[in-house]
Amino acid sequence: MDKKVNVAVVGASGVVGRIVLQILAERRFPVNRIHALASPRSQGERLEFGSRMLRVEVLEDFDFSGIDIAIFSPGKAVSLQHVPRAAAAGTIVIDNTSAFRYDPDIPLVVPEVNPEEITRHGKRGVIANPNCSTIQMVVALKPLHDAAGIERINVATYQSVSGAGKAAIEELAGQSARLLGGRPIECKVMPKQIAFNSIPQIDRFMDNGYTREEMKMVWETRKILSDDSIRINPTAVRVPVFFGHSEAIHVETRRKLSAEQAREILFHAPGIEVVDERRSGGYATAATEAANHDKVYVSRIREDISHSRGLDLWVVTDNIRKGAALNSVQIAELILAGPGFCDRFGR
Repeated sequence: MDKKVNVAVVGASGVVGRIVLQILAERRFPVNRIHALASPRSQGERLEFGSRMLRVEVLEDFDFSGIDIAIFSPGKAVSLQHVPRAAAAGTIVIDNTSAFRYDPDIPLVVPEVNPEEITRHGKRGVIANPNCSTIQMVVALKPLHDAAGIERINVATYQSVSGAGKAAIEELAGQSARLLGGRPIECKVMPKQIAFNSIPQIDRFMDNGYTREEMKMVWETRKILSDDSIRINPTAVRVPVFFGHSEAIHVETRRKLSAEQAREILFHAPGIEVVDERRSGGYATAATEAANHDKVYVSRIREDISHSRGLDLWVVTDNIRKGAALNSVQIAELILAGPGFCDRFGR
């Protein structure tokens, strides 16, 4: 019997929520009923779902009874309030915020990396979606970790403004236009000018001098790879790019891998496209390859000349698609394919 499920998309009017709806339609997810949920200010707004239009419903008034899967992409505070309510109604929740990522009894899942963790959702009814910068890094590094073991990661991220939401996208566009027109700018979303600039801060500073965005990469990578011994040193930078995150990753492995071996391993790894030609332009970038696509692109694969077991990579992906929406839909697909799904929902 075909599995048809009732789905709710929370935060549907936001940047990620709209792409969740788009990807569900693109991948022909077997939807029976679908609900687009958001705050009261978006009530009645019409959103595309394939050839259909959905009217936004108010999350606070919504009864999750009968909803099989809910994909949450609101703010953390909204998830903390409404995810437990949805889970208590019997809904399996996939949450895109940081609200539940670090709970030991809630799986943190990247389908290309640790799909087996899906089975652990039963206790709380919640699966957490990792941070966008973590997702692309672990997709690229898991095959290398399996092959040679990773001891240490140094990573600098160059993250697009879409990671900070619609207001940040509008601020970059507005500042760019005003500066090109010789007019003064305002900084309302970013702590400093983002147009034609780079800002070495994403999220708030922690007591250790790292930002919370940087520490997310430490906590989440260790949890996803199930290896607390990996040493991780991140620097997260916001750059004037609309869509697509870039990362310069330097890893030290337990067993030496040549650049050729690493390239061959990554070429056959799921979710990855290797674009690594040693010529001008023979690499992937956020704007030319990653934006609006689903792969994690790996380029500039080379041996680190400063370390005998070091490798350097350049990794880019669309932070809204693979970094959030697609990863959530892939998790939902794994749930559907699981042996316990039909029993749970009587399909």
